[in-house]
Amino acid sequence: MTEQDAGGTQQGPGPDRGPHRVAVLVRDGLIPFELGIPHRLFGRARSADGRPLYEVTTCSAGPPGEVRTDADFAVRVEHGPEALARADTVVVPASHERGVLHERGVLTDELAAAFAVIRPGTRLVSICTGAYVLGAAGVLDGRPATTHWASTEHFQRLFPQVRVDPDVLFVDDGDVLTSAGVAAGIDLCLHLVRRDHGAAVAAEVARVTVVPPHRDGGQAQYVRRPVPEARAAGTARARAWALERLHEPVRLRDLAEREALSVRTFTRRFREETGVSPGEWLTLQRVERARHLLETTDLPVERIARDAGFGSVQSLRQHVRAVLGVAPTTYRRTFHETR
Repeated sequence: MTEQDAGGTQQGPGPDRGPHRVAVLVRDGLIPFELGIPHRLFGRARSADGRPLYEVTTCSAGPPGEVRTDADFAVRVEHGPEALARADTVVVPASHERGVLHERGVLTDELAAAFAVIRPGTRLVSICTGAYVLGAAGVLDGRPATTHWASTEHFQRLFPQVRVDPDVLFVDDGDVLTSAGVAAGIDLCLHLVRRDHGAAVAAEVARVTVVPPHRDGGQAQYVRRPVPEARAAGTARARAWALERLHEPVRLRDLAEREALSVRTFTRRFREETGVSPGEWLTLQRVERARHLLETTDLPVERIARDAGFGSVQSLRQHVRAVLGVAPTTYRRTFHETR
């Protein structure tokens, strides 16, 4: 897929042009790891005859100079916003710097001036909470997008016109792409190399970078969902009772009896307190139980299915995939604790 400038000429990479120009726009509070992602991955992409396929430049929204990071060092940036005017793709990594961008969802004057020099049709990419910059610039309005799972609710409140997907590793909406947190920037950059130059080039970049060319599932598998503690009021006693019996059939009537309520009243109060139905809550707790066992034990999946209350491996697979986005065996390979 290629982009077009105002004159209708192709801006995507091709054999008749030089390397695809990537500008990485950095801000104070920069996370160094994320700065390295586009340089490492795009910088490793080569044609069959060894030519670099991308030219990567780091720039700031203001004059060249030092940019503070969230570590104990700064980086010196040699280019200002003029690099954005030449870019075919602009990448915005995350920053821990707060201010009007994160508080009110608006660009600083300096960032607004920098975005004004970006040519129409330039591909825009964010890594992690770099999506806040694209959101404040208005380029995500009406589009699907993602960001780090810990920020998706705040991001959605700040930018209600954006269709936020909290579960995926990245979103490709053509000329605007957004990734989930931190290392999901690797997934997105590999995807762009694959989209621009094919699977073989992307696989070679992944191979020399020692990362998988494609990761299964989305960021849902990385989100911790702590089991709520029992409290003295409401439906907490019933929930605590159920948590001790996840491996057994738990009937709605049994839960209601623990609180001396009718099924109808119990169900209403349960949803008011937890935001989900008793059945949905039980499924989530059983997935959490299965998740814990997959991470910390070598039990066969048949035993995990039984201990978590799913009964069958098929049911375990269905519910784990629905909640975490991957199969139980894939989750175990990724997160199993080694001793």
